[in-house]
Amino acid sequence: MTCVIRFEPSRKSVEVPAGTTLLEAARRAELPVASACGADGICARCGLEILEGADTIPPETERELDIKHRNRIDADLRLSCYIDVAGDMTVTAPYW
Repeated sequence: MTCVIRFEPSRKSVEVPAGTTLLEAARRAELPVASACGADGICARCGLEILEGADTIPPETERELDIKHRNRIDADLRLSCYIDVAGDMTVTAPYW
C-alpha cells in the first residue's frame, strides 16, 4: 500500500510505502526537518503538526510524551521519527 503525504505550506507531496517514517517522507520530499539524534527519538527536534490523517496513526506513547515534555516541544506536534505512515496525511512545520 502506498500513502500520499502532503506538506503544507510548501505544497510538496510524496508517495511512500506504508511503514515509512514521516521523517523519511519529508526527506524524500526534500524538505528540511531537524534531527540532532539521527532519528533515535531522543532530541524531539523533528516535531511536525498533523493537519489531516491523524486518525491513521496510533496515539502518542508515554515515551513520546515524555521526550516532548523534557525537550519543551509543543504538545500539538508529533515526533516524525516515531510516526510510521499508515495512510494519506497532510502535515506542516512552521519553517516550510
